[in-house]
Amino acid sequence: EGATVLLCLSLTLLLWSQGPSVQGQEFQFGPCRVEGITLQELWDAFWAIKDIVQAKDNITSVRLLRKEILQNVSDAESCYLIHALLKFYLNTIFKNYHDKAADFRVRKSFSTLANNFVVLLSKLQPSQENKRFSGHDSARRRFLLFQRAFKQLDIEAAQTKALGEVDILLTWMEKFYHL
Repeated sequence: EGATVLLCLSLTLLLWSQGPSVQGQEFQFGPCRVEGITLQELWDAFWAIKDIVQAKDNITSVRLLRKEILQNVSDAESCYLIHALLKFYLNTIFKNYHDKAADFRVRKSFSTLANNFVVLLSKLQPSQENKRFSGHDSARRRFLLFQRAFKQLDIEAAQTKALGEVDILLTWMEKFYHL
């Protein structure tokens, strides 16, 4: 009887945890809204590769995603900044790190992370009228700070560092995640 109660309780908790909140999960980056991405899946994929990637990062004195890039980002800026960062990660990091991910035996988690970034980027389309707001220029300056820091490093070291900093990006993105 105790096992039946425990099973029913477990099932109820599972159904409750998967209930309406799954449908209501979304990122709201200013004028851009993205539904259907599970933040926990992004974290799980990153945690699976974190130790391996961060152990390969030999430049501990440099940080690409610095405070001045991600702190005090207005709603108006957030859509454009995340769009630029996701596009950069897909075109520069995930595209070129795929073979290393296979070598490190983390391809599945690496692919999960990359695929979620693809989905996020594909759904993150600011409307034309919102592109005229001042947040666009400020977000562009923030992104250029990140890109400049990236370009100052050796390409392989920069890619490893950027991938190792996905946790910083995810932590920042959490502020825009709503259940």
